[in-house]
Amino acid sequence: MKHLLLLTLLLAPVLRAQEAQPKTAEEILRIVRLSYALQNHKMSGHLRDDATGRIEPLTLTMENQVMRFLFTNPPKEIVHLDLNTSPATLYQVRAGGSSQVQGNQYAASVRGMAFNYEDLSLRFLYWPRPQLMGEGRVSGQKCWIVRVTNPGKDGPYYVVDIYVHQGSGGAAKMEAYDRNSKVVKKYQVTKVQKVDKATVLKELKIETINPFNGDVKGRTYMIMENPEKK
Repeated sequence: MKHLLLLTLLLAPVLRAQEAQPKTAEEILRIVRLSYALQNHKMSGHLRDDATGRIEPLTLTMENQVMRFLFTNPPKEIVHLDLNTSPATLYQVRAGGSSQVQGNQYAASVRGMAFNYEDLSLRFLYWPRPQLMGEGRVSGQKCWIVRVTNPGKDGPYYVVDIYVHQGSGGAAKMEAYDRNSKVVKKYQVTKVQKVDKATVLKELKIETINPFNGDVKGRTYMIMENPEKK
């Protein structure tokens, strides 16, 4: 590591944060948002359930500020995130048509994995009034810690702490909390890869946490192969 890409979760961004040296939480999140939007790659990979070993193949394309996740196992599904809007808009395409993912759907599991539509939507990168909580380290790398709070009542997360890598501008780790201040989700990029001069995702670990005892109740890995420049 290294470093990440939301998250979310997701996918490691590419901007060199040290060139801008942001001073505020909003400036740091702006770098993260821009680094997602500027990517222009096609990547093949899969989701893997840690407990059962079940695999869900996927293809990820990033072009014109739109991220598309194509799942080929039946039932075939495309989830695409439009970063041209603010906040980003998440759509789901299945047999029968396309529909925007609504707030009451964000907690739903994607392909039965420890990964939900909130994780794909990146909504928390747009939540207002972010707070800079200080600095920390992820895998030995210096990060800013930015805290965002859900301004509404929808979705599974109330607060998200985003660890933004100071070298790449990508989110290296995220921890999401419910309204009782209990951790319910953790993401961490465990491997990255280089394409041209960009740092992009190789492996992302997503864990669903039992808020009552802190145990991991589900773990999914997103593993991506060498990206192709579009």
